[in-house]
Amino acid sequence: MLYLSHSKYSDINPDMIYRELGDTGLNVSVLSFGASSLGGVFHDFEESKGLEAVYTAIEMGINLIDVSPYYGFTKAETVLGKALQNIDRSKYFLSTKVGRYGTDIEKTWDYSGHRAIESIHESMERLNVDYIDLISVHDVEFADASQVINETLPALWELKEAGIVGHVGITGLPLPILKQITAEAGEGMIDTVLNFCHYSLNDDALTDDIEFYKSNGVGIINASPLGMGLLSERKTPIWHPASEEIKTACRNAANHCKSKGYRIEQLAIKYAVDHPDIATTLVSTTNRNNIRKNVEWALAPQNEELLAEVLDILAPVHRETWENS
Repeated sequence: MLYLSHSKYSDINPDMIYRELGDTGLNVSVLSFGASSLGGVFHDFEESKGLEAVYTAIEMGINLIDVSPYYGFTKAETVLGKALQNIDRSKYFLSTKVGRYGTDIEKTWDYSGHRAIESIHESMERLNVDYIDLISVHDVEFADASQVINETLPALWELKEAGIVGHVGITGLPLPILKQITAEAGEGMIDTVLNFCHYSLNDDALTDDIEFYKSNGVGIINASPLGMGLLSERKTPIWHPASEEIKTACRNAANHCKSKGYRIEQLAIKYAVDHPDIATTLVSTTNRNNIRKNVEWALAPQNEELLAEVLDILAPVHRETWENS
């Protein structure tokens, strides 16, 4: 079943909200599609269902798709590439990354300029595109900051100047390293930052750096509004690196929402997209119905009374975090 290859554009959600991504000129949907799920990083899935999730995201008004060669060790890019063959290139912005790779046997990191350029061409082949709207250095906390600044970013800029990529960014979990590299790289070298788990119900630390990024014209992409599964009615994944205190507080918050006939996921999604200075928030799923639900939640009014109650429950673990792995 092919979507969006011909006349389906009239079905695209007219209610979606868009914000400018820093000074990039890209107007992105407040909710974006994170394609990590297409790599099977959360659970196995039927490929056809994954393709349907991508098509549904576009139909719902989502126009930014984020992926990486690291997700599923190239599987996510490969599956996404099959979907993109059936979607008009003007209907989405595409973001992928360099620096993190691996196989089923081991993870690898390579932030060299040569590997970055090589990786981008490999990604474009898997994705069936000849242009990447946004290329980011993936999880810079695993790299030497000086190499990112003096080697990785200049290599990406070569491709930007050649018209192969549109914009250059960095991603990571710890906030200080993102701010440090942005400051030390120099004016205009970084167009976007992608941070995860620091603008959610239990942790809003990202807000401390928003004015810095705004003053530098850097667009902000938020990811993991559910705290990688913490803010969910489902059981927190066994692999989750959060402390037991954080897990318990989030479970209590989820149960409180459930007792009120409300899903904490809805509260969390709406909370994440409501900040006017965060351009977009990534969500990832291979279930088309979940995409629809997430968009509906993002556009619905917030339950302010319940939000206050949940923030109070989470106050004891507010801004407590963990290391990336």
